[in-house]
Amino acid sequence: MAALGWLTPRRRSATARSVLAGEAAAEAARKSSQELEELEAARAAAPDSADETPAEPEFPVPGDTKAAAFFDLDNTVMQGAAIFHFGRGLYKRKFFERQELVRFAWQQAWFRLAGVEDPEHMQDARESALSIVKGHKVSELMTIGEEIYDEYMAERIWPGTRALAQAHLDAGQKVWLVTAAPVETATIIARRLGLTGALGTVAESHDGIYTGRLVGEPLHGPAKAEAVRALAAAEGLDLTRCAAYSDSHNDIPMLSLVGHPYAINPDAKLRKHARERDWRLRDYRTGRKAAKVGIPAAAGVGALAGGTAAALALHRRRR
Repeated sequence: MAALGWLTPRRRSATARSVLAGEAAAEAARKSSQELEELEAARAAAPDSADETPAEPEFPVPGDTKAAAFFDLDNTVMQGAAIFHFGRGLYKRKFFERQELVRFAWQQAWFRLAGVEDPEHMQDARESALSIVKGHKVSELMTIGEEIYDEYMAERIWPGTRALAQAHLDAGQKVWLVTAAPVETATIIARRLGLTGALGTVAESHDGIYTGRLVGEPLHGPAKAEAVRALAAAEGLDLTRCAAYSDSHNDIPMLSLVGHPYAINPDAKLRKHARERDWRLRDYRTGRKAAKVGIPAAAGVGALAGGTAAALALHRRRR
């Protein structure tokens, strides 16, 4: 799960914490990818025929094994934030009370309206998640994570982004998720999508039990770039031949590392940055308004309004 700065020694600089988080994520990703590679051998080769496959991109280059692809998760591969969907699943299983559910609902509403990762909201969500899972077995949360994926996440995968990832796989390249979400959750999603593995926030555990602390810091912003850099070095990749995909300006450090950066469903700051540097853009959101400012189209707004109303009702009832 995730946590924040005060969980690490104050004497350690922000840069050092980012490096530590990135290296921890890379190590965890490499371990998990070994299992994923075994499962990949049994996976059906043909992609889902229901996917809306975009026009064939000029990149990736088939057979270029020195290249790989790195995909942000929240709002890039999947609509919404994985940590919030995970929280909904834990609430359903009585891991916490209604008060925490109201907070999760408000955070998800903000994320969908803003279309960006607000550090304060994401920080609050990660703190909550750490306190909730402290003392639980890692294996228990992995099993629950599989169920939560089916319940809340599977139907929220963007078909267009999924097709881009598949293009890299078809070219014989490895594809990694890079996310601030817990590495366990990210690994489940990567496996379900047939990807190589995932780099995510690494929560500390002793003897298979979560301690409620992090290794380094959440894998966010500069820490993502450090994770990609560390994994590329370990895998012998040439970053100038690699690709990275994200929706958020917070991931500009990661996007700037590679030779083929893509802005996917970009927020306003990333869209501007990408256009100034002639980066490729893809927007899979429906509706002109959604494409411009990153909020849900008509159907999504209705669902958002319902969710917010439900959160208010729960809050008032509890008071």
